Amino acid sequence: MNPTVGIAVILTVLQVAHCQMIKDLSACLLGQNLRVDCRYENKTDNPMTYEFSITKDNRKHVIHSTMSVSENIYRSRSNVTMHRNLVCLYLQSFTTSDEGIYTCELKATNDYTGNQIRNITVIKDKLEKCAGFSLLIQNTSWLLLLLLSLPLLQAVDFVSL
Repeated sequence: MNPTVGIAVILTVLQVAHCQMIKDLSACLLGQNLRVDCRYENKTDNPMTYEFSITKDNRKHVIHSTMSVSENIYRSRSNVTMHRNLVCLYLQSFTTSDEGIYTCELKATNDYTGNQIRNITVIKDKLEKCAGFSLLIQNTSWLLLLLLSLPLLQAVDFVSL
């Protein structure tokens, strides 16, 4: 094999490696519902697949997934939303029987490095309430735009006086 071709192949593999990385996994209560936020960094435009599961009594239960089949007991109570670099699991009517170790597993299409996995232990009495505007803050460009526009808004208000 030509050394130049070999180097090109190695660089291509390294570029594909680590296409996504889970940065943070958090859980909070939204009314009577559980929300699990799985924040990630994605270095490609490849579609993302996900799986949310819970481990309790040393057994894994799939809650919501694009990788495998979700269990019947969770299908009607769960849904997932995807925003830029954020996958959110919503589990309705969260009770103490839903406590356990929650797992977020992500995989970008054509990422040959394997799945990214992060766990969080969820106990109902220790969960905090979800912030009402947390999705707005997660997208820092909105926050930055708001902060940069404040002087302009003050100037417009001053001119109208």
